[in-house]
Amino acid sequence: MIFKFDKNWNLQPLKGDTGKAYKGVKDQEKVFLKRNSTPFLAALSREGLTPKLLWTRRTGNGDIVTAQEWLDCRQLSADEMVNNQDVIRILYHLHHSESLKSMLERMEGSEKSAFDFLSEYVRHLPQELKENPTLLKVFKYLEDHLPAYLSQHYVACHGDVIRQNWLISNDDHLFLVDWDYSVLCDPALDLGTILGQYVPLDQWSVWLDHYKAEMAEHLHERVYWYAGMSLLMQTKRSFLKEEHNEVARCINRLNYVYQDR
Repeated sequence: MIFKFDKNWNLQPLKGDTGKAYKGVKDQEKVFLKRNSTPFLAALSREGLTPKLLWTRRTGNGDIVTAQEWLDCRQLSADEMVNNQDVIRILYHLHHSESLKSMLERMEGSEKSAFDFLSEYVRHLPQELKENPTLLKVFKYLEDHLPAYLSQHYVACHGDVIRQNWLISNDDHLFLVDWDYSVLCDPALDLGTILGQYVPLDQWSVWLDHYKAEMAEHLHERVYWYAGMSLLMQTKRSFLKEEHNEVARCINRLNYVYQDR
């Protein structure tokens, strides 16, 4: 155990978030514990977008530990990301929630523009990725087609809606978890992540119609931009974690999405 906590709890580290997330077991009670999670969590729990928040405690060394309801869940598959209508419903709820937007507005540094994402990508970018022709081509396209979107139209976004962050319970309730990248941004960030990573190009328009996006100005172009941005960011994160298969998958997906550019 790497942080001081109630010794009556048995903590089991969870894969994928080393040192921060645990399964906590005490007598017959099981909870999901996380250190220093986003303060946004309470609002998300109230709106039913994430498993129920049970309690929050401060440890002796200053860590904030949150406990959420433990649910027997599995991650969505890539195919389910395309066809599960609850994914669209949850994103629509998130992007149109004034209370969640207001909560994020009170958190310093919560806004992020398209240029901010480009800047974050190139910061400390490994040389091998700098020299990859696919990544270079997509980056130059994004640099030349930076979308204009006014900050007053920003909405609450999850920021990392990859399939591993979608959990479906045994009773078929879908939740979106791991909100550490939550941000005020163009909603095309979340939409582009899903379409870019999972949805065939010829189904993008239908998927966006289900999201009720037909009236959004230049949304298709912005989604296309964020599809590339999301895949570049995922490639970088996976490379730094030495997840070579995931790096190859992202690059293949970039070649598919930007094949005509």
